[in-house]
Amino acid sequence: MRIRSSVFACFCLILEVLGIALFLRGFFPVPIKSSFSSKSKLSDVPPEPFTGVSLNSSKVPDALFKRVVIVLIDALREDFVFGPNGRKYMPYIRHLVERGSTYSFVAKARPPTVTMPRIKALTTGSIPGFIDVVMNLNSPALLEDNLIWQAKAAGKRMVFYGDDTWVKLFPKHFMEYDGTTSFFVSDYTEVDNNVTRHLDSTLKRDDWDILILHYLGLDHIGHISGPHSSLIQPKLMEMDDILKKIHGSLILKEAEGALPYLLVLCGDHGMSETGSHGGSSEHEVNTPLVLISPAFKKKVGMEKPSTVEQVDLTPTLALGLGLPISQNSVGRLIQPVVDEASLRDQLRFLHLNGHQLSYLLKDSMPAYEKEEGYEQFRVAEKSHGNWVKLVVEGNTSEVLTNMGKKVFKQYLEALRAMSEALSKQLGKYDIYSMVVGMVLLLLLLLLAMPEALSSASEVDLPVSSALLSLPFYLLCLLLSSVHVLVCTSAESSCYFCSLSWGLVFGAVALSSALLCILVSMAKKYFASSRCGGWSLSELDILLLAGTAGHTLSLSASSFVEEEHQVWYFLLNTLCLVVFQDVCRKYFRERRANFGSLEDEDYLLPSNEGDAVASPLSDLGVTDAGSEKWLALATPPLTLACCRLLRSLNQTGVQWAHLPDLGHWLNSFEHKMVLSLFAALSLALIYFLVQRRCSWVSKIALALGLLGVYSYRAAVGNVVFPWQRGGGNMSKGTVEARFVYVFVLGILFTGSKDLLRSQVITADARLKSRGLWEIYSGMVLLVALLFRAHNLPVLCCCLLVQTLMAQFIWKKLHYDAAQTTIMHYWFGQAFFYFQGNSNSIATVDISVGFVGLESYIEAPAFFLTALSTYAGPLLWAAHLVCYLSSEKRSSVAVGHGCYCLALLRSVPAAAYVVLVTALRYHLFIWSVFSPKLLYESMHTLLTTAICLFFTTMEQSRRP
Repeated sequence: MRIRSSVFACFCLILEVLGIALFLRGFFPVPIKSSFSSKSKLSDVPPEPFTGVSLNSSKVPDALFKRVVIVLIDALREDFVFGPNGRKYMPYIRHLVERGSTYSFVAKARPPTVTMPRIKALTTGSIPGFIDVVMNLNSPALLEDNLIWQAKAAGKRMVFYGDDTWVKLFPKHFMEYDGTTSFFVSDYTEVDNNVTRHLDSTLKRDDWDILILHYLGLDHIGHISGPHSSLIQPKLMEMDDILKKIHGSLILKEAEGALPYLLVLCGDHGMSETGSHGGSSEHEVNTPLVLISPAFKKKVGMEKPSTVEQVDLTPTLALGLGLPISQNSVGRLIQPVVDEASLRDQLRFLHLNGHQLSYLLKDSMPAYEKEEGYEQFRVAEKSHGNWVKLVVEGNTSEVLTNMGKKVFKQYLEALRAMSEALSKQLGKYDIYSMVVGMVLLLLLLLLAMPEALSSASEVDLPVSSALLSLPFYLLCLLLSSVHVLVCTSAESSCYFCSLSWGLVFGAVALSSALLCILVSMAKKYFASSRCGGWSLSELDILLLAGTAGHTLSLSASSFVEEEHQVWYFLLNTLCLVVFQDVCRKYFRERRANFGSLEDEDYLLPSNEGDAVASPLSDLGVTDAGSEKWLALATPPLTLACCRLLRSLNQTGVQWAHLPDLGHWLNSFEHKMVLSLFAALSLALIYFLVQRRCSWVSKIALALGLLGVYSYRAAVGNVVFPWQRGGGNMSKGTVEARFVYVFVLGILFTGSKDLLRSQVITADARLKSRGLWEIYSGMVLLVALLFRAHNLPVLCCCLLVQTLMAQFIWKKLHYDAAQTTIMHYWFGQAFFYFQGNSNSIATVDISVGFVGLESYIEAPAFFLTALSTYAGPLLWAAHLVCYLSSEKRSSVAVGHGCYCLALLRSVPAAAYVVLVTALRYHLFIWSVFSPKLLYESMHTLLTTAICLFFTTMEQSRRP
């Protein structure tokens, strides 16, 4: 069975996407949860330990607080409160921290540091799974046992204002609420005013027990302009004034003899140096936790805050309100909060916390009895029973006090050990689903790899012989038996086992067929390879070795964190090798008239009747001498561009905190310089892109780029020459929509020409023009989405593409495979030149709201993905346009698509194997898991690109 190579590549990539999806379903574990379906109840609370005949009740000790107000400030970093600028940012809170009745802590949030998983952690006490990053966009109702449910079941009256994620997670739990969307990051004023406007009336009322306020403005400022923005201080001072108002109101309403109030100030996560979050850097995981209550002792000076886990707040609030602790909580009581209670109550609080942790440990670990924490808890519980017996008998000796303190310490050690043991076991992997997805990926990779060295336009797959062979049926029986054996003997549920038998048998038949086809093709390949050897140039060796070396480097956490360094090194080496090839061509291989017509490679363009097919004249190149020197200058110029772009955005982990050119340009005092850079970049973008457009598209492109600058001026990034003082900032919605109109116009014009060339007439010139216009529309859209300081990245991208296309790839006769690999390398390097990294924190979600008045999921996801992967996408789109405009483009496009698919498959399949082997690595969640999500998304986008490749491959030549 012979099929086109591009169709075969798309088939492999689609199956790989399914394999990766299955692997992700198994790899991202279900968080540790109790197997009991019901929630904790007061009736389930264990009795107080007592040696002998039990005579104690099982009730929870009386509540410590009457009212609780929780003020959660999104993206509040601990140094905003406890750091050197704390007195300037939040003077009232800082005064309370130093002199008031408060306890202050640095609460460590576990990655992923995004809002929805953090809210889950704060309310359930559990550590959410990493896949909750995806669910962050659409939060379903939380069915797990949690503090909010417990409070409602106990008759607590709750009021909530702020991020509507709470309303989605806890529907019908609040007696009064007003939610605001958390994703429209351009708004940092109204989103907080919508919370504060309810405050005065609510504080005057006495019909609530718990008030929760979730402020989003600080997080939005971080996404827009980072933690060092001039907007940070006014926003924090606004929050400080709100907290002062709440504290004052609570003091006035405090009644003598009644239970005290508790005011909690916390953050769900921190903020990286770029203003984003999601990763595991210190600034992202360290958040302030300030507990304010007249029940606490007054401070006499600033003390260094101790460190607690963010999930420790859950059992602390539960016990403070007289509620049962959530079943799945891995947190432990924050001990200073109960210091003023009697020793008996303190031990009872610790016992309840320990009992809940021991049951969760018992339910999640088969060998729980061997755990150090469990043994310590049993010892402490027995000692506690002896102590209570002495208390009941009326013993008041000093020995009793010392014994109680010893039990107290035993409980604390036991709680620490059990909490750490549960936290390390984040969840249970679905190994079977992971193995099935991994095997599918490896089979497809091995099946596709041998054909990569061939430039044939078709692939011969021995499908019929494989399906009619005896090994195929034997493999089907074997794999079906393995599936039945695994699914009937598995201790935990497997996702793959839950699928219908029809889907499972389809997967079994597909895997068996792929393996049989692979064996048949391997026999044929090795038989033919004996007849002749490979002939690899120096460039081929570099491209193959570099691709393999990069794949191997992914096994080390440091190389994953600093992957950009690998691509920068490979790109620099590539430029040096290309420069050597250029020198060899022009100085060592002097040919008459620079070669005859027969020397032209099949990838060279056709200039017949096409005034814009050869842009050399547009660049001012009219003679061979100038062409030679431009060819010689291209690699050094490319190196210079790469060096400039490296200085523009510091990325990775180790050096991300260092100042870079982007920070310098974004500072307020350098706004005029940024404006000049942005204007020059947009002008050069127009010059480089317009050459292949029709006159209508040229006008649309010019107006669109002017709209891009107007949008950046509207949001305050740049200024017009006639503006003074920066002008008034706005959301820029009108300006962005103005650009969208021209983007759609250019895309429509290009699509029309493309459809005409594919359906009505096989006109290569019309097809080429349509492709280049679609590419121009993409460039305009990316220019709108890029931040102002990143416009030089787009400009350099287009400049390098133009120079390499005209003076390197064509003149040095590089074939489709070499050209494709170089495009892929450049795309990967430009991904990091944008400021991206393998941390979720560098995803700029603010671009998902450019031109939108409110959060709309589909366009927000599309715009965010396009902006994040703009580098790889633009280089892949340029590859389609470049190969499609050449002679014998059907062969070139097909082989280019095949090579691109293979380039994406190799690291994806290898990384899946690596993370399986490293699933218990210390950095599996902070380093390897985010990279896995990036690899998965990149594979999905490459599949879409290869599908476009396939539609562009002409089945016949005109």
